Amino acid sequence: MTLVGGGRTGAPDFVREDGVLAYVDVGDLPLESGVVLPGVRLAYETWGELDADGSNAVLVEHALTGDAHLAPGRAREHAPEVERTRAEAPGWCEGLVGPGRVIDTDRYFVVSINMLGGCYGSTGPATPAPSSVDPTGAPWGSRFPFVTIRDGVRAEAAVADALGIRQWRLVIGGSMGGARALEWAVTFPDRVRACGVVAACAASSAEQIAWGQAQNLALRQDPAFRGGDYYDGEFPTVGLGLARRIAHITYRSAAELQTRFSRDPQPGESVLGSTAGDRGRYKVESYLDHQASKLADRFDANSYLTLNEALMSHDVARGRGTLREALARTRCDWLVAAVDSDRLYFPSESDALCEALPVPVTRQTIRSDAGHDGFLIEDAQLGELVARTVLSSTPAEPSRNSPITP
Repeated sequence: MTLVGGGRTGAPDFVREDGVLAYVDVGDLPLESGVVLPGVRLAYETWGELDADGSNAVLVEHALTGDAHLAPGRAREHAPEVERTRAEAPGWCEGLVGPGRVIDTDRYFVVSINMLGGCYGSTGPATPAPSSVDPTGAPWGSRFPFVTIRDGVRAEAAVADALGIRQWRLVIGGSMGGARALEWAVTFPDRVRACGVVAACAASSAEQIAWGQAQNLALRQDPAFRGGDYYDGEFPTVGLGLARRIAHITYRSAAELQTRFSRDPQPGESVLGSTAGDRGRYKVESYLDHQASKLADRFDANSYLTLNEALMSHDVARGRGTLREALARTRCDWLVAAVDSDRLYFPSESDALCEALPVPVTRQTIRSDAGHDGFLIEDAQLGELVARTVLSSTPAEPSRNSPITP
């Protein structure tokens, strides 16, 4: 296991590099399926400094199409312009992470890891396959193995090891990030002091799997997808855009879409045409087109499929008995929060998680008209919940269940 790039080595002359992409070579990774994925590398970013006793580390897990760049950072002196620009760019979680924020980078050593199978530096379908798989070094493509949330978390544990982190002060995430945080608490109960599961649940429901299948089929049925082996030709942006449209409808609430767009036509377009195929767009259609285009410009279709399948597989109790039995192994403080207008991860699913925990936990509520995406939008509310519960100045004593080796 090796650190590559800006990883922290503990050497006295280490130069602080906040928000700079770095890598850990994990090596061969046994997967839940029984397949061994060779030559795994995970990309990550950090902010702040790790205490001498390693007690101040916080892991923030990204959602399905997110990345490891939480907040603006600072590259090393004389860094290439592309590195400096990337480090100083806005991040998706800067409302919570940064100097003086709730997750204060002057106090905590904050880490974010790109999920195994992703397309922001970690080993995934677009990564050149090792010579043992393909002597030509062509991308994995359709040969990339099925991975689960649990596989991803086990790989992330190797990153923690490389950084010298034996226990996380907090592991927190929303949506797929919440599934990863929960899996951390159950798979490595002695390594998680507090866990934040936001807009997520204990296992993907039948409806969530159904939405996931529709997105996956949109990708697979794009002729340009070519079974996943498209890297030498046209990328399946049409299928990826359609998958994003399907997903994005579930990310927003019906009330918000009605309030923002109603039945209004897009300016300059008529929604009444001579045939069904030549009419103009409604505003809401233009909005979905925009979301589709944005994702197609920045994300790999195979990674979308890989991560979506991983999320569909999410079941923290798999192979561990009942949910209550699986959660009995945990030893941490908890924040379980739901968005009141979420129609993808219902608040009742968060309630079910709370009821199965070995310690009394009250589900917290983020109030938002936005739907599922409220966990990203309402950062002030989420920050208040984090500060009041799992990062309070006098945290509750963690539950001391008997430790269980994962």
